[in-house]
Amino acid sequence: MAKVAFIGLGTMGFPMAGHLAAKGHHVTVFNRTAARTEAWLTRHKGTSAPTPRQACHGAEIAFACVGDDADVRAIVSGEDGMLAGLTPGSVIVDHTTASADVARSLALECAGLGVGFVDAPVSGGQAGAENGALTIMCGGTEADYAKAEPTMAVYAKACRRMGPGGSGQLTKMVNQLCIAGLIQSLAEAMNFGVKAGLQMSDVIDVIGKGAAQSWQLDNRARTMCEGRFDFGFAVDWMRKDLRICLDEARRTGVHLPVAALVDQFYAAIQARGGGRWDTSSLMALLQDV
Repeated sequence: MAKVAFIGLGTMGFPMAGHLAAKGHHVTVFNRTAARTEAWLTRHKGTSAPTPRQACHGAEIAFACVGDDADVRAIVSGEDGMLAGLTPGSVIVDHTTASADVARSLALECAGLGVGFVDAPVSGGQAGAENGALTIMCGGTEADYAKAEPTMAVYAKACRRMGPGGSGQLTKMVNQLCIAGLIQSLAEAMNFGVKAGLQMSDVIDVIGKGAAQSWQLDNRARTMCEGRFDFGFAVDWMRKDLRICLDEARRTGVHLPVAALVDQFYAAIQARGGGRWDTSSLMALLQDV
């Protein structure tokens, strides 16, 4: 079993680190909120450390799952960062959804110290993390990925190297762009059906067996029709992800008109106080029309 560190015990990181501990890996965790660390230690076998540097001391693989670019840079670099506690030959695996630029930059910084870096954003949401059924999209060298993949497999149903550093983040952008447009279309369709007076449970069952089937239809259509949004992948998180997508698109000259529009719809949800609502809350904007 590997000696690993896990930095960030949020909605996703908490169960992911738990899977590592359950499989017998020697896990040391760090989280900025001490109460979250204590909660993890009451449920899982492992130890904690007061800084990312100390958590990574002696680790073969160091995982991170935090908020955004600034958070990743803060925990990886600096006197108390992950790199300061790692030795040559170890690997950092960053599960944060962040920009491709920060992934490439940190990969270079790590390589200068003989440490590997794999950008490895995930898809599957909280349920996927809890059930050990995440899809992981990775960027990095073949050698670094080969070191990390067997350990990541503990909480993955699919894990693939997509190319060099930054490729994992770019693939996650594709994923989020697909989801954003799909949820808006699903919201419009469900709202249309409700206002047409259809029995939506029957509609969802029938169209779910045809070409309209999707994960979002299977897992969100019914709750959308019921007006339940207090769960799932938060609007705040999706807006952060769409900002990354739109920034990358501007840099590369790619047009994302649907994503830009849906981003503004999510801004309207935030203005209503729904920043922590599930992304399916796009339905709420249509119910008032």
